[in-house]
Amino acid sequence: MAPAPHLAAYVEAERDRIVASLFDWLRIPSISAEPGRASEVAASASFCAGLLREAGFEHVERLETPGAPAVYGDWLHAGAGAPTVLIYGHHDVQPVDPVDLWTSPPFAPVIVDGECLARGAIDDKGQTLYQIEAARALRSEGSLTVNVKFLVEGEEEVGSPHFEDLLVRHRERLGCDVVVVSDTSMISPEIPSICVSMRGLVAFDVTVRTSTIDLHSGTWGGTVPNAAVVAARLVASLHDASGRVTLPGFYDRVQPLGAGEQASLDAQPFDEAEFMAQAGVRALTGEAGRSPLERTGARPTAEVVGLTSGYGGVGIKTIVPACANFKVAFRLVADQRPDEVAQQFHTWLDTRVPPGVDVSVEAAGAVAPAATPVDHPAMASLVHAIETVWGTTPLFTREGGSGPEEALGRVLDAPVLFLGVGLPGDRIHAPNERMVMAQFWKGLLAAGELLIELGLR
Repeated sequence: MAPAPHLAAYVEAERDRIVASLFDWLRIPSISAEPGRASEVAASASFCAGLLREAGFEHVERLETPGAPAVYGDWLHAGAGAPTVLIYGHHDVQPVDPVDLWTSPPFAPVIVDGECLARGAIDDKGQTLYQIEAARALRSEGSLTVNVKFLVEGEEEVGSPHFEDLLVRHRERLGCDVVVVSDTSMISPEIPSICVSMRGLVAFDVTVRTSTIDLHSGTWGGTVPNAAVVAARLVASLHDASGRVTLPGFYDRVQPLGAGEQASLDAQPFDEAEFMAQAGVRALTGEAGRSPLERTGARPTAEVVGLTSGYGGVGIKTIVPACANFKVAFRLVADQRPDEVAQQFHTWLDTRVPPGVDVSVEAAGAVAPAATPVDHPAMASLVHAIETVWGTTPLFTREGGSGPEEALGRVLDAPVLFLGVGLPGDRIHAPNERMVMAQFWKGLLAAGELLIELGLR
């Protein structure tokens, strides 16, 4: 029989206290997207700082930004020759709309059938907390053999607009040998996995104008350009008949998966009917010749995330719309560059906008993709940690979301390891967000095992 994870006894002894801490943090409505919640986001940062102090970390402080504060703390007593691990998380959360779909108030956490329901339970307060608790346990018993730094951001849910500047400003203080991020998911409770790549993002808000005013469709229809039609044709032409993005050069930097990742992808179970049921759809679409798992993590995409024009009220208003708007978000895979895709998008637009139509484009965010090679030495430590807790070798996955991981790895010049325990049904960013508590406790155990393993490198 395999030995029990190092922190198993700690989890049993401290379970009630840890859950109470989780609930207290989840009660703070730290919604970074809502300006009126700035004081709550600041309160969440202060609460996080308190957790770090209670855990025995030093030099704990709020790091102020032009937006919401981040939190820093460290424990650097393992010695100059020991590895330094920076653990990243975020304490801000998504808005809760639509509130009427929640089965319990979003900031009144409850545990129902082993699931903690609350906004931020999995994304990302719960996952940040188990990292804090793992480091706390090892420090308190004198078995923490790596130097540990925590950096907990307050603006991840609004695109981390000030995060890279913060990293650059505090680069020396944040210096490390490896970054650990717990803000990702696993395939299932029975099939553990390690995310090795997060897609990047570049997005645009496009306004199309064909006239100074809306025009009577009987008087002017059939003779003047219609902004709604122009916008509809533009968004329809984003993809060709095979589902590929039509921007010039869009796929030039996209590399095939390596043998290890491809083997893991092929080994992943996939139930198409269940996948569609979770999404609430009756059909799948996308790039021809690519599986749904490839499309959602290993391939770049373009999605129209908003399209508006004309009259949308009750009944009908017979006009030729003068203005239309569409918003498009591109998810990028490793080696693609947001600035290059931005230029490709502008070039694409220039060739498709008909004469007499004015178009304005506003950038709506840009995040570069992040990837860690599966054969990196630090990855072996993470694999062993998960094997110890789950009792089986994890598969490697790529995730479709975007975050500040690329900036962490690039600015700090360190590999990024993803130790996330979310599950496909966790309803991230949706009503009834959850943390499956069995995953939480395993995450805590694995976080402890990873710090021990990294200390042996």
